[in-house]
This record gives sequence, C-alpha cells and structure tokens, in this order.
Amino acid sequence: MTSRASLAEYRRKRDFSKTPEPGGGRADGDEEGRARFVVQIHDASSLHFDFRLEAEGVLKSWAVPKGPSHDPHDKRLALPTEDHPLEYRHFEGVIAAGEYGGGTVIVWDEGTYRPLTTDRSGRPVPFADALRAGHASFWMDGAKLRGGWSLTRMREGRDEAWMLVKKNDRHAAARGAPDPRRARSARTGRTLRQVAGGA
Repeated sequence: MTSRASLAEYRRKRDFSKTPEPGGGRADGDEEGRARFVVQIHDASSLHFDFRLEAEGVLKSWAVPKGPSHDPHDKRLALPTEDHPLEYRHFEGVIAAGEYGGGTVIVWDEGTYRPLTTDRSGRPVPFADALRAGHASFWMDGAKLRGGWSLTRMREGRDEAWMLVKKNDRHAAARGAPDPRRARSARTGRTLRQVAGGA
C-alpha cells in the first residue's frame, strides 16, 4: 500500500481548515535513513499515549491507554489507530473541541528505532512484514524509552488489540509510565496544561 492510500482514513477524519495537524505529503526524510518513532500524550475524550513507529512511509500508530512501561512484567494494551503522516511526529498543540481527536497533544518522547525480528534461519524480517504477521521486536533509542520492546497482536478484526511489552534488558526498570498530566514534552519541556494555556 502506498503512503498516499494508507493516509486516506487519516485525511477523511479531519477538516484541515479547522485542525492544526499536518495533512501529510511533505517530504520528511532522515538524512541517515533511520526509522523514527514518537510517543505523544493526547488529552482527548480519554487521556492516553499515542505510540507511533515509522514504516512504509507513514507512522503506524497505536493508542496505549496506560502508556509504555519500563517493567517487562507489564503488558500494555495497544489499540491500533489509523496511519499518520511522518510529519505528525513533530506535532504538538491543541486540536479544536468538536474536531476528531479534539484536545491537547505533547511529544513525550521521540527518537529512532531498529527492527529486531528475524525468521527461523536468523535473517532479518522487514518491519512492516513483521507487523502484518502479528509480532514485531525492535530496539528504541529515545530520550526516555530505550532498549528492546515488542508489539504482539492479541486479537484481529473489528476489535483488534495488541500488547506492548518491554524486553528484559539493561534498560528495563520497575517503573511504569509517568503521570501524563505532569509529564513534560521532550521537545519544549511543557506540560499538557501549559500547551493548552499557550493556545
């Protein structure tokens, strides 16, 4: 699927004359060719974390209600959402009330990642193929999230659901996600309240 087709649902849900979110289509390459990720905190109808990984020219996205945990014993529910454009990884601001996803968004963490999934003979599996198969392992290099992680599909169909789990490595720790209302942006150092007030 092309990134243009992949973003059809994203664009259908939004009125870009009313939302400050990017429409997609602008080049947003990394000069070193690294895959990027972003984790945003979104104070919408329900407060949650949005977990986004670059693949096939878009950001594959999941809503994680409790946020990523550094504790390998924590299995975090991750609900898939529509693909987002690559430039969404920069987005921080307020989506107007009444619009899809209305509420405040901050960039809680960002960085790069590399796929870790291999086939039975030890050959690397393309990340998008691993996701389609229902299990992807990857290494994150962010300001807050580091080390190995995995996403595993638990249910398919209309009620599709995944689990996001930290690997037990040197970056594991017995702590969950921060209080989202007190968490600060990795880009600006602001809280949700400060971003909402500035709007």
